[in-house]
Amino acid sequence: MHVYGPHIFHIGDREVWDYANGFAQFLPYRNRAKNTVGSAVYSLPVNLHTINQFFGKTFRADEARAFIEETQADRGITDPQNFEEQALRFVGPALYEAFFKGYTEKQWGCSPQDLPASILKRLPLRFNYDDNYFAHPFQGVPKDGYTPMVEAILDHPAIDVHLTTPYTADMVDRADHLIWTGALDGYFGTRLGRLGYRTLDFGRFTHKGDYQGCAVMNYGDRAEPYMRITEHKHFAPWETHEGSVLYREFSSACGPDDIPYYPIRMVKEKSLLARYEALAAQEEGVSFLGRLGTYRHLDMDVTIREALDFSAGFCPRLSKD
Repeated sequence: MHVYGPHIFHIGDREVWDYANGFAQFLPYRNRAKNTVGSAVYSLPVNLHTINQFFGKTFRADEARAFIEETQADRGITDPQNFEEQALRFVGPALYEAFFKGYTEKQWGCSPQDLPASILKRLPLRFNYDDNYFAHPFQGVPKDGYTPMVEAILDHPAIDVHLTTPYTADMVDRADHLIWTGALDGYFGTRLGRLGYRTLDFGRFTHKGDYQGCAVMNYGDRAEPYMRITEHKHFAPWETHEGSVLYREFSSACGPDDIPYYPIRMVKEKSLLARYEALAAQEEGVSFLGRLGTYRHLDMDVTIREALDFSAGFCPRLSKD
């Protein structure tokens, strides 16, 4: 059960892939998400099948590319300044309204006009029938789940694990070096102000049989309060289950008592972030890593890559072990 949201391990870095496989048996898995818009279900990411279905056409690849560029994309936008302009420039208003606007508003809790264009640096738009959500050569899910994988990583004589142990400032004085992977502003007691995070809430429900026929169903319409529904037996197609456990996924602003899931990194936060980064640089014997510690929306593969690189540079003698 992916109780904190679905996680598919996908990566092009063979070293990181081999590292993860050293602690768990990964079985092949391809994420083929779907998207409900209005009264129809479409394939994701937006591909040739999606385009033909949405516009009621039978385009070939080159015809679809020309159709989007010449009749849909807003070519008057030459220097996109925000998420919305970036989307309108490359897919046009119809696809933007159906597949990007509502979902983005629910995910980020603000207008796409307030988000940086960099979020859509590589717009997920394909002019073929490939519906594999990720393009990496190595993709899979650990057969027994991520919990045994993390337990195996921590099962080392040099590691002590202490749960339900809040961090206190004196801990840094008792350690040779502190690696902080909590929220960057949290380390400093948010004394400069709170950085913006989004949190997630999951509404669990069960179903007898097969509820939606796929692992992930997105809901692009703003009228639906949740972003997607995940049906977890489809993440393990090598298993057989008569019933289903599902989660409706809701995104909301992260309050002081909520779990921060991912940083917003809006333009208005850049100055505050820079001030916290300056404070972090002044800390002696402390390194900031991970999604929260570096205030970046990192996936698992990049997080592990950076951790391996850090350990190799910090302690070369031990990094080989």
